[in-house]
Amino acid sequence: MSHYDVIVIGGGPSGLMACVAAGERGASVLLIDKGDKLGRKLGISGGGRCNVTNAKDTDALIEHIPGNGRFLYSAFQHWNNRDIMTFFEGLGIPLKEEDNGRMFPVSDKASSVVNALVSKVKELGTDIKTNSPVERILYQDGQAAGVELKSGKTYKSHCVIIATGGQSVPQTGSTGDGYPWAVAAGHTITELYPTEVPIVSTEPWIASKELQGLSLRDVELSVWNPKGKRVIAHRGDMLFTHFGVSGPIALRCSQFIRQVQRKFDTVNVDMAIDLFPDLSLGQVESAFKERLEQEPKKAVKNAIKGWIPERMIPLLLSTADLDGDTVCSGISKTSVNAFASTLKKFLFRACGTRSLKEAFVTGGGVNLKEIQPKTMESKLMQGLFFCGEVLDIHGYTGGYNITAAFSTGYTAGKHAAEAASLFRN
Repeated sequence: MSHYDVIVIGGGPSGLMACVAAGERGASVLLIDKGDKLGRKLGISGGGRCNVTNAKDTDALIEHIPGNGRFLYSAFQHWNNRDIMTFFEGLGIPLKEEDNGRMFPVSDKASSVVNALVSKVKELGTDIKTNSPVERILYQDGQAAGVELKSGKTYKSHCVIIATGGQSVPQTGSTGDGYPWAVAAGHTITELYPTEVPIVSTEPWIASKELQGLSLRDVELSVWNPKGKRVIAHRGDMLFTHFGVSGPIALRCSQFIRQVQRKFDTVNVDMAIDLFPDLSLGQVESAFKERLEQEPKKAVKNAIKGWIPERMIPLLLSTADLDGDTVCSGISKTSVNAFASTLKKFLFRACGTRSLKEAFVTGGGVNLKEIQPKTMESKLMQGLFFCGEVLDIHGYTGGYNITAAFSTGYTAGKHAAEAASLFRN
């Protein structure tokens, strides 16, 4: 067969879901992927357990998709996180809710999700061609007309869905193939940049690796602009590395490093760690005083062991200009205040992030002003649809990006099938 109602390029989560939605509506569908295996990125998501979605309500979902999340309101009306849960449970994949609304398969195996989804795609009669890199999308008179493979083989269709992903995690096949095809249709691509990526710092204590490997639990990490205004703050766990900081809250803060750099034309960006986010500065001062009073003859560096991470003690004392060998009874009120302030706002400077290839998610993509939010169809080229990470949409880790992928994929597949039916009739 060389003519299909819908051609989907990309066998990731959004592309597979687009096939499902189109197939359920009776469309003849061709799925093309350049790799040898479908769902590779889905297979490594959630640490290999596949965080299929998040159970939060719609407004909370949007809030956790800081990269143009509001664009998804229309798509969520067609297919949202509740529909995703119902869909997978209908495929025999029972789900469980974990911390912060994250939904995982009870099996804790991403392979079960991938296999069920691919099986559904096949059950609906989708033709699948792997190891088939696409050369270009065919356009004719303002209308999508099909695709041409690098082998020279062509397939005709009035509806083509680009679901090729971004440029993050390139080992899964996401190497930005879809952007040139979008540009050929007249689209613009907003600047691509890494999000959900570790943060780089050149602080001397980072370079010396004195904190490398240290994890901090339930702290607050924040980003500040040069005017002293807090831009964003996230609470949770983080990790010191040989190049800077990583871990869940560092990844969430990463995109805001770039925003401050661009807006204020600066390289270095202030960040701060609050080691006691549940306590006020006064409460931290009181807790510190209490320790000093309980151990008046001890050196302060020993008195605070067990209260704050031991490997941070020398750095924190030095930052507060407090000699760790000073006995507790000799600590001045000024020093108490300085140390407590350091615990509540330990400042350091970031100078950027790791590369796009090392990021979990790509920021930027096909300009959303050129996309119909209710259908995912191009405003510039009839019959051309987009879904997933190729679009200028990005969220935090925790099931938000995959929710956006599944939702936009389903929306694109549904409306592509409906558009194709008009040509059949």
